[in-house]
Amino acid sequence: MSLGMYAASIPVYQRQLGALAKVLEKGSAWAAAKKVDEAVLGATRLTPDMLPFTRQVQIACRFAEESAARLAGAEVPAPHDNAEKTLGDLQKRIAAVQAYIKGFKAEQIDGSEGREVVLTIAGNPLKLTGEQYLLHFALPNFYFHCTTAYAILRQSGVEIGKRDFLGAV
Repeated sequence: MSLGMYAASIPVYQRQLGALAKVLEKGSAWAAAKKVDEAVLGATRLTPDMLPFTRQVQIACRFAEESAARLAGAEVPAPHDNAEKTLGDLQKRIAAVQAYIKGFKAEQIDGSEGREVVLTIAGNPLKLTGEQYLLHFALPNFYFHCTTAYAILRQSGVEIGKRDFLGAV
């Protein structure tokens, strides 16, 4: 049996977003115990030229929802206002994205390997097949932002480990 585009995307996003939500729970508990303002944690960066924690989570969510829509040939949802201020707000964002991608069925996404996906990057069109888009653009970006969010919490002192990042395997 071959691996379909649905199996390579939606369940992957669901599992990793679930793990990210649990990491946020631990981050929230840590912030409360250490009396750290969640807004400060949300503004934390690994290095000055990288985006802060809150944006890392928002972008990971955006890659999951945008790529699901593109692979299904559906309209990409309008961008969010990115107004999340607390880890609880970010958990609500993750829950909303989880609910959105749960609505996609395998028959909408399977077979999208050859579907043309056109992105505009720095004003220039980038044409990819669905397979190229998922495997070489959407998933790497999604994991980059999930990993960076995890790393920011870890370097801040939140007691999380590899099992937390991986979630339920």
